[in-house]
Order: sequence, then C-alpha cells, then structure tokens
Amino acid sequence: MPDGVAPATMHAGALAFLTIGLWATGAMPEHVTALVFMTLAVLLKVAPPGVAFAGFEATAMWLVFGGLIIGTVMQRSGLGERLAVAILPLFGASYARALSGVALVAVALAFVMPSTMGRIILLMPVILALADRMGFVEGRPGRTGMAVTLALTSFMVPCTILPANVPNMVLIGAAESLHGVVLTYGQYLKLHFPVTGLLKAVAIVGAARLVFPDRPVRPAPLPPRGPMTRDERTLAVILALALGFWVTDFLHGINAGWIGLAAGVACLLPWINLLPGAAFGREVNFASVIYVAGILGLGAMVAQSGVGALVSRFLLSVLPLAPGADLSNFASLTASAALLALATTFPGVPAVLTPLAPDLAAASGLPLLTVLMTQVIGFSTIILPYQAPPVVVALQLAHVRMGQAARVTLVVLVPTVAVIVPLNYLWWRLLGYFPIP
Repeated sequence: MPDGVAPATMHAGALAFLTIGLWATGAMPEHVTALVFMTLAVLLKVAPPGVAFAGFEATAMWLVFGGLIIGTVMQRSGLGERLAVAILPLFGASYARALSGVALVAVALAFVMPSTMGRIILLMPVILALADRMGFVEGRPGRTGMAVTLALTSFMVPCTILPANVPNMVLIGAAESLHGVVLTYGQYLKLHFPVTGLLKAVAIVGAARLVFPDRPVRPAPLPPRGPMTRDERTLAVILALALGFWVTDFLHGINAGWIGLAAGVACLLPWINLLPGAAFGREVNFASVIYVAGILGLGAMVAQSGVGALVSRFLLSVLPLAPGADLSNFASLTASAALLALATTFPGVPAVLTPLAPDLAAASGLPLLTVLMTQVIGFSTIILPYQAPPVVVALQLAHVRMGQAARVTLVVLVPTVAVIVPLNYLWWRLLGYFPIP
C-alpha cells in the first residue's frame, strides 16, 4: 500500500479501473457494466449505497429519462420528421454539408441555451429524422456520423463558451471562491473560442466524415404534409415551454434536469396521452437510464474515495514543470487535465485541479490564471466518450455504441495535439497570458 493512502482508496481505484476498462473495450453492454459496478461497490463495501447509486439522485439522469420520452414522442408524432423536412434543403445536399450543418446548429444553440443535456435532447430527434430523410437509416454510417457529430460538438465546442457547459461553471466558480480569480464572459470567449472552439468543430466534422463515410440516398418525395396533427401541436407547445425555461434558467433557477423531466412527464399524462402506457414500456430505452446512472455513480465514488486526489498528486509529481519552459509547461498542464478525466470524468477535473493551481503555478512559473485556463483545453479534449456524460446521453439516444464514437474522438485527438494545442500556445502568448521573457 502506498504511504498515506487508505486501503479503501485503492479498492475504489481498482473498481474504477475495472469499470472504465469494460466500458472502453465494450466487453459487455454498457448498462450491464453499470449494474456490475453498482453491485460490486455495495457488495464489496467499496462505496456506501448512497454513493454507488448517486446517479439516480442526479438531475442529469432524470434529464436523460425525460429526453428519452421526448425523443420517442417526437418520432411517434411525426414532429421530428416535419422539422427535418423543413431543414433538409439547407443541410441535405451532401453528407459533408449535413455534418457541417449539424455542427453549426449545435454551436449556435450553445450561445442561447446553457444546458448541454437540454440541447442534445432537443436536437437529436430532429437530426435522426433528418438522417432518415437523407436515406441514412439505422445502421448506415451516415446516420452514425451525424449523431456523433452532434454529440461531440454539443459538448466540446461549448467548453469554450462560459455558461454553456458544467465543467466551465465548476472551474469559474472554484477559481473565484478559492483564488479570487474572476473571468468575464467576453474574456473567456476571446481566450478559448477562436482557436479551441472553432478548430474543434472543424476537426469533429472532418473526423466523422473520415470514420463514417457515406452518401445520401435520395428518398421518394413525400406527399405534401397537411396541417399539424393534434399530437404534433401538443408536443410543439411542450417543447416550446421547455426551451423557454431552459433559455431563461438564469431568471428562475430551475435545474435543466427538472425541466426536461417535466416535459417528459407531460407527454405521459392521460389527458395528453402522447405516449400510451404500453408504448412507454416497449419503446423507451431504460438501459440508457441505468448506464448514465452508472457513469454518474462512478464519478461520485472517485470523488468520495479520494481516487481523484490521488491521481492528481501523482500527476503533479511526474509532470515536467520548470520555470521558463513555457511551451512544455503549457502542454503538460493541458495533458494532465485531459488524462485526469479518464479517472474523474470531465466535471471532476476542475474540482480536483483547481485547488492545486497555486502549486502548479509555482512549479511552472506561469501566472495562476494561465494555469487555471489550461484546464479548458484539457476538458474539451475527449479521449474516450464515457468521460463526458452528455456525450453518453447523446449516444444512447441515437443507439450508437461507445466504440463507434471512440473512433472519432481518437481521430480528433490527433489534430488537437498536433495543431490546436500549439496554436493555443501562440494565441495565448499573443494575448499576454505568458510571462514576458
């Protein structure tokens, strides 16, 4: 046992390693791995039930549940296809244009809607309907490429827009409370969006097209659609209300998860009856709920057991930080944030690294603000999809396996390391975030 490390921490680390390995390799279905994790955590007393099953208390899990209901009703009512047909002339001329359009819509919505989960739940049914209209039926590479593009751009790019992602807000909140560092919306956007945000979007579109090549199949023209049906009108009203509450969350303070759950429950109410009881049990993918709960429970166990702190101390001891070596310091700090997320998932990165920022700044000779901001490049770099719970949700909604999405994230990792990180270094130096030699 390492000095000063409790046996319980090592046991939690072993269980986390097993769970992550099973998810990363796809050795078992994702929801089965989640159940194995929760069962072993309780049976072997690695974590108390309140921690192992913490995912079922999390608002993100209930947002997923509501989103699964909304997605099912979008398909049943025909509203998803109606919206897809409306935007088909804009994005459906070619596969590359469709992927670019998906990315553009995901990024544009991030500026007005702060919830990543909400954006994914709102857009995924429409994107899947658009894929159907382009001939990308279930199992076609083009359908997978469009779904993965939406999933990744909905998380990675909004990491560079201050209120649009959970890790951003955790970082900003911790930086202010622990170190008195306050960043404005414009300062954060100027630092991160021009390079990390825009280039990540381009890299994701290119990687999806490379990994999942396809060509649209011209379907038979649809007969003219009549007026919206009663179900379409009702669902449109529910979605408009949900979107209104999501966009104005800074006014009312209601969590996005409860808004999504309320929208899903509204679809089930007997006098609305957009999803009858028999169809609810047959068509809603409950395996996705278990999988997301397992992801969130793993994060809670890592934080509660001290595994995250242990990993961060290890990284601190091995990072080649030295005053004056700005480029290598910048690369090392960025890499440490991305690698730490393999253990903690992305929401845990700022919670673990922000308290260590003064020590990292002293070891590297970099300003405290620069050290803090390197986390953004790290937690906007997905190595394996399970690191980002919203991406997991998107993949489950689209019935895309994690291994398929991992092929895209690993391809995106190449230009991130070779191009985006070096360009960020030059951009940050131009903006004055490094000491003047």
